Amino acid sequence: MITAKVVRFVALTVWLTGEFVLSGCTSAPRAPSSAYPKVYGESPETIRTLGTDHQFSELTVASVAQRLRGLSAADAFTILALSGGGANGAFGAGALVGLARSGTRPRFSVVTGVSAGALIAPYAFVGPEWDRQLTDAYTGGLADHLLQRRGLGVIFGSSAYRGTPLRKLVDHYLSDTLINAIAREAASGRLLLIATTNVDTCETVIWDLGSVALNGGARAKTLIREILVASASVPGMFPPVIIHVEAHGATHDEAHVDGTASVPFIVPSAFLRIAEQQSGAMPPPAVYVMVNGRLREDPLSVQLRFRSILSRSISTGLSHMVRTTLELTATTVQLDGAGFEYSAIPVAYPDTAPLDFRAARMRQLFHYGYECARTGRLWVLAQHAFINSATRDSTVGRRNIPCPADDDLIRGFALR
Repeated sequence: MITAKVVRFVALTVWLTGEFVLSGCTSAPRAPSSAYPKVYGESPETIRTLGTDHQFSELTVASVAQRLRGLSAADAFTILALSGGGANGAFGAGALVGLARSGTRPRFSVVTGVSAGALIAPYAFVGPEWDRQLTDAYTGGLADHLLQRRGLGVIFGSSAYRGTPLRKLVDHYLSDTLINAIAREAASGRLLLIATTNVDTCETVIWDLGSVALNGGARAKTLIREILVASASVPGMFPPVIIHVEAHGATHDEAHVDGTASVPFIVPSAFLRIAEQQSGAMPPPAVYVMVNGRLREDPLSVQLRFRSILSRSISTGLSHMVRTTLELTATTVQLDGAGFEYSAIPVAYPDTAPLDFRAARMRQLFHYGYECARTGRLWVLAQHAFINSATRDSTVGRRNIPCPADDDLIRGFALR
């Protein structure tokens, strides 16, 4: 007889195996890798774009950047990068709404999203007019039942939880009106980029979602939904998403999972040199990185249960990868003469388990992010981490939790 403890052990083993599979660049024997046309990127510095012929092509970042040069030289070139974080995406969602309320939210030239950040990115791209729907997505309670166990199916399946609830959640908000709004913004030259991880190639695939909205036709909604669901499908937790790709006159299927498996957030370095290639006086580029999680975890006595261990493991792995990537990005951005601001959830904020999708918990985190942004205490400017020391004691809410701009650990990180 198979007990509940055995099922939990097997489920954890499945997830850990998925992590090793990705890191070892192997895959389940689904089809030989040689059967696939080579349309994936050689590095995260390529972008998969859908053309007017409904065919995908892999373009270098430099060639995609040509589109960005048509933007008004009077406007600052801005990039918003949204990280993963599961249920902690409520922080980034609330922050975006708070920025809009304070009148300090830029019209970002490029918006990139990974995992939970991928689900927020379309709203950051289309603008504050969609903030009501973004708020409902993170405070309305529809994510309460996102985690549905597969029972004994986990032993032979590809995930511990069913993928249908996540697909239905994305489908609920992905209306034709939203897709049309994405297409309109993309037509102006702006970019909406979403990252997934190709299970077979172990490569980060960056999708130009705006081009899919513009050129996808009847398939646009299906493609966008599958890309968003794939980007948020943690390996072993949710099943891989099979995406039908047409390229080079042929159609093939690819298995994709969470973009965070290979990259925590996206800031294409070639975009930072756009200003150098513009004629006339143009403000220096500005990069904003929204980390939907902590930069470091507090010591914690974790219950030795599948969900607790999985949640803690995801948090730990993500925070380590985010810190490393954030340091590298900050160095690159500043060497290119661009401004760099970032934000993250302070360690002092409790209950940041990425798998805790309870509505009450997500509403609280959403409103925390909202208030920090509304009051101007969201961003840490890397070059001036310890300026404005008079306001360091600013706190939000009944728990007297400091906002990111007032947190010593987050501010100190900028000076490394």
